[in-house]
Amino acid sequence: MKIKNGNAPILYKINTKLQRGIFVLLLLLCLFPIISPPIALLLGLVVANLSGHPFLHLNHKATNILLQVSVVGLGFGMNVHSAVAAGKEGFLFTVGSIVMTIALGTLLGKWFAIQKKTSHLISCGTAICGGSAIAAIAPVIQSDEKQTSVALGVIFILNSIALFVFPAVGHWLDMSQNDFGLWCAIAIHDTSSVVGAANKYGAEALQVATTVKLARALWIIPVALITAVVFKNKTSKLKIPYFIGLFILAMICNTYFSPVASIAPYIVSIAKLGLTVTLFLIGAGLSGSVLKSVGLLPLLQGVLLWVFIAVVALLAILYF
Repeated sequence: MKIKNGNAPILYKINTKLQRGIFVLLLLLCLFPIISPPIALLLGLVVANLSGHPFLHLNHKATNILLQVSVVGLGFGMNVHSAVAAGKEGFLFTVGSIVMTIALGTLLGKWFAIQKKTSHLISCGTAICGGSAIAAIAPVIQSDEKQTSVALGVIFILNSIALFVFPAVGHWLDMSQNDFGLWCAIAIHDTSSVVGAANKYGAEALQVATTVKLARALWIIPVALITAVVFKNKTSKLKIPYFIGLFILAMICNTYFSPVASIAPYIVSIAKLGLTVTLFLIGAGLSGSVLKSVGLLPLLQGVLLWVFIAVVALLAILYF
């Protein structure tokens, strides 16, 4: 008999202990340096669609916690002065791209007759920081589980593609580390995929991408406030990404406290392993049922928005 929950539509139902054993084995494999972030994501996709995810009910919470801890850990490998310089460089790109992406997303949503809340979640996820933005905006507009799930599905599908495509395009165009890091931070949705792609490209790209992306994530706050006005909702609470403050604190400690700087490389190494495991968990959450639930029009909106922001950002970085 086939698994009825749609978590593993290809294989026949297997013993639960064996299913858990396969999952844990692959997760532990991601702790070894031979498994890169893109490969970890691919392993997650394979296990989701073949043997299934035995801990799916815990996946979203575990992914969020592990991602935030890993990002804070990466802060111990960064310098405040370099981060400030990178943040200044990406500021104008950030403001312009957020405004244009949300505006275009609104128009596409109306054109394709997509539910207003679903369309807005996809637009905000593309414009700011993927799943984190959707998680912050969803309670503000009081979206239901289906609308939120569709938006998250679109974002995670495109994140998975970006992790493989962006480094290849960067090498093909012979982009500098700084330019590639800036492009990743602007054009890739989720922090996990931004860091994964930039880390694959190089250390400088990683620093630029992480700093600009987290600075971009702070725009969740004004966008959420404007959203509350537009949707006429005054009762919902705003989820602020507090872990960004810990990331900044980690950078300060690494820059100004030599005892911390001496152990920072070990912390960064552990954080990178955490990121690899995070991407495995993200892939493991993308089962066939999740992919099918997205629907064609919301996916098309997400793809068009993503292509728009990626191409515009790339041209701006290369030629202006």
